Amino acid sequence: MRVAIDARHLGQGRGIARYLEQMLAALAAGFPVDEWVAVVPRDREMATPEGVELRRSALPSKALFTSAAFTGFPRIDRLAGGADVAWIPAPAPIACGRKTPYVLTIHDLSFEVAPEDFTSYERRWHRAARPRRLAARAAEVVVDSEATRRALFDADWPLDPSRVTVVHAAPSAAVSGPADRRTGGSDPAGYLLYVGALEPRKGIETLAEAMAEARKAGLRAPLLVVGEGRLASSLEGLPGVRLLGRQSDAELKELYSGALALVMPSTLEGFGLPPVEAATHGVPSVVSDLPIFEETLGKATLSFPVNDSAALAKALVLISGDAKLRAKLGSEAHEAVQKLTWAASAQSLHAVLVEATERR
Repeated sequence: MRVAIDARHLGQGRGIARYLEQMLAALAAGFPVDEWVAVVPRDREMATPEGVELRRSALPSKALFTSAAFTGFPRIDRLAGGADVAWIPAPAPIACGRKTPYVLTIHDLSFEVAPEDFTSYERRWHRAARPRRLAARAAEVVVDSEATRRALFDADWPLDPSRVTVVHAAPSAAVSGPADRRTGGSDPAGYLLYVGALEPRKGIETLAEAMAEARKAGLRAPLLVVGEGRLASSLEGLPGVRLLGRQSDAELKELYSGALALVMPSTLEGFGLPPVEAATHGVPSVVSDLPIFEETLGKATLSFPVNDSAALAKALVLISGDAKLRAKLGSEAHEAVQKLTWAASAQSLHAVLVEATERR
């Protein structure tokens, strides 16, 4: 089977890029007999996992995607030198030949549920992608979670339920760690950790308000913030908050290892990788009460209502001051994520790709 992959996200450093890198490496390692062809724009410098062929378009990124969105050319299967099936790892402006089936992965519906969270450029990008049409024409649709699958049908997407398959993501091997760890780093009060984009749907303003309230209530542990985004100013200069920006995998692994707890106050998540990665270190998480966190971690979290800064503040004080609670939740979380591996995810996605070829 020859698979053309829309690999424009490789090397971009954000969630979809990390997902694509991990999944593609697992597919190539698990199914070396198949041909994996990553198609990228001419102007993108990136490396591919072992066993993956790299094909560059003659066009730079903007020209390539604009043309694909509005003229239907060039087609990803042609750019790959022919393909039995194409995999599109996230909704994006793209063209594919009518005789080549494709599998589309949808991570969440943030672009539809909360368009105001995106810049005007990002909203234009989403309109050009025409996600509903892209999904309707796909041979198969893959989602990261049951939560996203339910969201699709609650929002009346024009999809046959039998063509929508859940394939969970998994923690990155580069930042995962053993159960034994150092707690809290060198700071005697330890530290809390946030990892992710500093964007509205991540609950950044709620986090800022909660930290201010928690400090008044006696919280000593600082909050280390890993990530970038336009809401960085909401946290900048707050007592007890340290903005670290983007970190390397090695640095992130070290930060996970030493944290008292991870904090994730999102208002919307398709999967939510940081709590899962933290759990590989035996680190518990304080999360908003979104269904996805119970799906991946069960009851092994300290949760609070979405957008409730007062409840989050109380949770931060509690988790920071209760070592027994941290140990209990951390151990349970560590056990819960053992089922999540990229090898298993690749096995499931490969089965979907094979099924797509049979729909031709």
